[in-house]
Amino acid sequence: MKLLRYGPPGQEKPGLLDSAGTIRDLSGVVDDIAGDVITSAGLARIAGVDPASLPAVEGTPRIGPCVGRVGKFICIGLNFSDHAAETGAEPPDQPIIFAKSTSAICGPYDDTIIPKGSEKTDWEVELGVIIGDEARYVSEADAMNHVAGFCVVNDISERAFQIEHGGQWTKGKSADTFGPIGPWLVTRDEITCPQNLKMWLEVDGHRYQNGSTETMIFGVPHLVSYLSQYMSLQPGDVISTGTPPGVGLGQKPPVYLKPGQTVRLGIENLGEQEQRTVAYSG
Repeated sequence: MKLLRYGPPGQEKPGLLDSAGTIRDLSGVVDDIAGDVITSAGLARIAGVDPASLPAVEGTPRIGPCVGRVGKFICIGLNFSDHAAETGAEPPDQPIIFAKSTSAICGPYDDTIIPKGSEKTDWEVELGVIIGDEARYVSEADAMNHVAGFCVVNDISERAFQIEHGGQWTKGKSADTFGPIGPWLVTRDEITCPQNLKMWLEVDGHRYQNGSTETMIFGVPHLVSYLSQYMSLQPGDVISTGTPPGVGLGQKPPVYLKPGQTVRLGIENLGEQEQRTVAYSG
């Protein structure tokens, strides 16, 4: 299934994308694509509904973040061997974990706001893993049973804030609009192998990233199991699993986003995003 949330920010309704590409309104079945709705039992309930019995959504509504009420937005750094090489870093022997503020989450087609004082706003196409059933001390063999599905993430980053301002990476990752997720939550039954998905990103039509999840150092089952040893993972938590090479920081010389640009990105079988960059105007 492809699940989504549509409508104005803060007022999103749950929806389902049917086989013809029509959005169907799920609000008569569930209250949101969040929490218990995306557990194994919740997804089974939705799967039992005939999409043709649901009202078709008219027009072209805004598509919001594909999951609501996200408790944790966890990111994995330097998790692609070719991206680690691009940065000149040694591949890590354990996952590098940092947090992205949930207030950064936005829809896949919402504008990206270049933060006040930013000179090094960058892009990162990433595979998002959305937790379904609570995971606590799970084994790698059992880890996928705790995954609701997958989505596209643009882990937008301000490199000066991240690298040059001291401390942890979180401050460079958490500006408003720095976490587009979606357009769809694609349930795990539709993705045979999450470690063999093509992924790409373009800025103003120029393709900078053209990679695959096959170069991930730590795969999805390992990451879910590993994280669950240090924290419980709850329904709706998002894990952003790292990016392939081609980020702005890795260009020679580096290239960063400016207002007025268009960023397009996608992952095989998970859909595409598009953002327009705008200047902060507060």
